[in-house]
Formats: sequence, C-alpha cells, structure tokens
Amino acid sequence: MAEPPPGTTDADLVWLELACDLAALCPPSETAYSVGAVIVAADGTRVARGHSREDDPHDHAEESALRRVPPGTDLGGATVYSSLEPCGRRASRPRPCAELIIEAGVRRVVFAWREPDLFVEATGADRLRAAGIEVVELAELAERARTPNLHLLD
Repeated sequence: MAEPPPGTTDADLVWLELACDLAALCPPSETAYSVGAVIVAADGTRVARGHSREDDPHDHAEESALRRVPPGTDLGGATVYSSLEPCGRRASRPRPCAELIIEAGVRRVVFAWREPDLFVEATGADRLRAAGIEVVELAELAERARTPNLHLLD
C-alpha cells in the first residue's frame, strides 16, 4: 500500500522519520555513523530500505537500500530519504553514496543531518546538486538522526 507521495513536507517528514528509526537499528561503530535510508517511488510506494552495517560492517545505509531495489525498477521519480547527508567521499570503499545515488538515476534526496567532518570532508549534498539532483535538508529531524551517533560526537 502506498503512503503519501514524496514532495510534500508532511510526506517527507513521515519518510525521513522512518529513516531515522532505521538508524537506531545499526550496530554501533567507533569508525562510522549509524544511518537509515528509505527509497520511495513518486506514487508513495516504498521501494527499499536499509541501514548502516545491515549486511556488512562497511555498508552505508543508502548503499544497503539501493542494493535492495528490485531489478528493472526505474528510480527517476524516486526520492532517497537518509537520516544523514549521503557521503560524497568515503574511507571504507571507493564509491561514495552520492555517486551510487547519481548512478541509480534518483532525482531527489531528503536528509535530516548534515554530515560532520569527522571521518571525511562532507561533500555529498554538493555532489548531488552538481549532478542536478534536488537536495532537501529537513533540519527539524537532525536531533533524531544525531541520537544513535552521540558516542562519536563527545
């Protein structure tokens, strides 16, 4: 069953709250953020979801969610919701999440918390915008996104 379609503030908040809930499921790490991601089709159907370290200790949430997209799914009208700004640089793997999102054909990304420059310089939102992707930051959920990462921020 489809939820509200992306693009309205209410729908964006609902989907981003789910991404923040998924971040709380991440096994804690001293070297990576706990992040949740949800991919939603233009009609409001959830396509996939994932969280950091879900299948592999190096998995990022967006990477995990993109891997779960059914083959042949057109993501051109989809929105990726992520509790944290998708990474533009990455220490653990050669391809950052921003690059994976661009390659998947997604045209819109909504996130709650801008990535702090703790592990790498945060460039994800800039890379996405440079590729013509609409990027929306809903900072009113940033505290929820920060909570499973407080051990990294002390």
